[in-house]
Amino acid sequence: MLTFHTPLDLVRERLPELPVACVRPERVSIAATWFRGNFPGEVLYAVKANPSPWALDAMYATGLRWFDVASEEEIKLVASRYPDAKMAFMHPVKSRKAIERSYFEHGVRVFSLDCEAELEKIVAATQRADDLTLVVRLAVNNADAMYALSNKFGASAENAPALLRKARGFADNLGVSFHVGSQCMNPSAYRDAIELASQIIREAGVILDVVDVGGGFPSAYPGMTPPDLELYVKVIKEAFEEMPVAMNAQLWCEPGRALVAESSSILARVELVKDGALHINDGSYGNLFDAAHCKWPFPVKAHRPDGEFEGELQGFKLYGPTCDSMDTMEGPFVLPTDIREGDYIEIGMLGAYGVAMQTRFNGFGETETVGVRDLPWTSMYGPLVVEKPARRVSRKAPRRLKVMR
Repeated sequence: MLTFHTPLDLVRERLPELPVACVRPERVSIAATWFRGNFPGEVLYAVKANPSPWALDAMYATGLRWFDVASEEEIKLVASRYPDAKMAFMHPVKSRKAIERSYFEHGVRVFSLDCEAELEKIVAATQRADDLTLVVRLAVNNADAMYALSNKFGASAENAPALLRKARGFADNLGVSFHVGSQCMNPSAYRDAIELASQIIREAGVILDVVDVGGGFPSAYPGMTPPDLELYVKVIKEAFEEMPVAMNAQLWCEPGRALVAESSSILARVELVKDGALHINDGSYGNLFDAAHCKWPFPVKAHRPDGEFEGELQGFKLYGPTCDSMDTMEGPFVLPTDIREGDYIEIGMLGAYGVAMQTRFNGFGETETVGVRDLPWTSMYGPLVVEKPARRVSRKAPRRLKVMR
């Protein structure tokens, strides 16, 4: 992979025509190493967060061998690169053919479900296999998450006991899982979910072999300062030790965002400046879905190919390249007032759900990938270094210090 010291070096050397994913594989290695060294159980990478080969390879190089996959394509990707990988098909709704092929062609033995109909599909598609690990997903509170994931999947507390009893009859290993929501800002959410799972297990009267606490582990975005990850691990470990499960029960987690968010930024070119907005060559149908629809405060900085910025700072709206008016990132994104056509903006902390979400709508969406060696804006895994402001601040918008490590 072509590598530059910084995105600015890339801009000045190549003047890229396409949006560029500026990737930092070492940040993935640091995060994966932290989770493998600190989480008291098995770490499964949620491939959907970023399926890029460079990210998967960085995790694999740390010794991570378990992958949370949600589709046949993710299964094929992992299987094609890592013959010794272990995969858990954790999407609660799968086609019969996907279950069949994953079991018989790719050796998948772990399947998630949240209703009896899905259990019956798994049993039939695997021809009543006797080596299945069946994981019942529970519906839990997502109030502490910045992005709730509680509406689509999960067996209710009323239905889960009967489902566990029925699944026990077909499972070599039986487990429960849940998802406290993406970017969970409160470690106690995991305790609450584990306590609910314990109540359901007691009511079901079954022996549990696996407890999967899912994902939701946060990253540090501007304006979002999560507690230290050590606190999440501490809460999970203490609550798990009180669960009514088998003495040798396994504890799993499925981090996605926390492993890859810091690893990438997106470099986009300014095509037009008009009425307090920047029209750029990437957007909500490309790598900036979350910036448009979740309206998270992704950090930004400006890069000029042939000089320095001299203006104060102000907030801008961003428009993507498609003809759809929904291709809008409201921001405000604080950038120099003298930004102009041909300049570039770098949007940080997009290693998770950046390139993974891109489409080819309107003929746009193609993205280059290059390596860079500079540090991300923020990190959950090391000391902070505050970048000093380099220019005056306009009264039109507050100065946002970029925090780096």
